[in-house]
Amino acid sequence: MKYAYFPGCSAESTARDMHESTLVVSERLGIDLQEPRGWTCCGATAGHQTDPLLAASLPAATLVKVKDMGLDLVANCAACYNRLKMANHLVLTSPDMRRKVADAIGRDYDGSVKIRHFMEVLLDDVGLDTIQNTLQRTLKGLKVACYYGCLLVRPHEAMQFDDPENPTSLDRLVRTLGAETLDWPHKVECCGGGLSMTRTDVVIRLTESILSMAKLAGADCIAVSCPMCQINLDMRQLDIQKQLGKRYDMPIVYVTQLIGLCLGISADKLGFNKLMVPASTVIEAVGDAA
Repeated sequence: MKYAYFPGCSAESTARDMHESTLVVSERLGIDLQEPRGWTCCGATAGHQTDPLLAASLPAATLVKVKDMGLDLVANCAACYNRLKMANHLVLTSPDMRRKVADAIGRDYDGSVKIRHFMEVLLDDVGLDTIQNTLQRTLKGLKVACYYGCLLVRPHEAMQFDDPENPTSLDRLVRTLGAETLDWPHKVECCGGGLSMTRTDVVIRLTESILSMAKLAGADCIAVSCPMCQINLDMRQLDIQKQLGKRYDMPIVYVTQLIGLCLGISADKLGFNKLMVPASTVIEAVGDAA
């Protein structure tokens, strides 16, 4: 199974734990990820807030390189995935935008590269049965709130991935690992990732609402697939404690980290040491299940 892999700009900084866990899990499951040479930033989130042409051209500049590779493109960052698929949608539905993008990047792009989220590859290509048969440990006894955020499944006309109001893909993966996934109402609520630097007051209110609902649902941790969501929900817990006097101590972990633990990969190789809120309860639960 070979794919082009778009790591995104945060792969070597704030989302290094997502990137590292994606690579080691892929290697263990026989997924060959090829990084496109000369890929560029997808523009999330500033690009599409300031200039529609820039928002389409930045991903298209990478997509033409992937087209030459003859591979599907895989992204694990929900923001990157969203911007790449939106670029495809724009050039496919607007001849005028396609002409403008071609002029901006110096080459016509026809929207033909198939863009996959890493979860799609795990579910559709690897398969849940294969993953389950490869597990060395399980998440048995762990209650997990699966959080999709607003970029992974919306807008539905462009993303065409899972249900935009009640997605289940992340839940199915986590249940395959042996955990109990929770039915909770905030799985697609916005965490305010795009406002992290400009309106922290709004972000604190939004993230506190999500954390509170997960806690009320009985979650031991929240599983995510978006770096913006992860760092927002993880890092803002200290601000919530200082400003609102509420303490959650809720681990915010990538689904690739959970899969990696169950495949027998060490927590250090999966980037657990980079989390602001320690996930020791999660790691210990997997050890107990072993």
